[in-house]
Amino acid sequence: MMGFGQFLTEPEFKFIIVTHRDIFQNTAQENSRFGDQYAELSSVIRLDKDDMKKMGVKAGDPVVAKNASGRVILKAEGSTLEQSHPGTAFMINGPWANALVAADTGGTGVPAFKNIEAMLSRSKGEKVTSLAELV
Repeated sequence: MMGFGQFLTEPEFKFIIVTHRDIFQNTAQENSRFGDQYAELSSVIRLDKDDMKKMGVKAGDPVVAKNASGRVILKAEGSTLEQSHPGTAFMINGPWANALVAADTGGTGVPAFKNIEAMLSRSKGEKVTSLAELV
């Protein structure tokens, strides 16, 4: 039996995603680029705690991130930054972030990893996108 809210869409929120390198992810990648630890670290999006409240998302909840380049399900976590940064999210470089990076480089040959515009919303029961789905 289908639930009443199954077909209702979740509100979407516009974010700028900034990607970065992480020493712990680099270590996991060296151990196994296709391992669970690497996937666990790379499929996280860190959000401002006030943004999480506004979205109705708790740490560990799956969220949908999408734009014209792609769509992925990520695990939401609270930002580790002390200062507020509403509307800005952070992700470790990797296949999950790359799914949202535009192929058009504006003639530079370098993708825009630091200013990715995306819409985020709560996931309706979907699990975090697996590495197998991305490659």
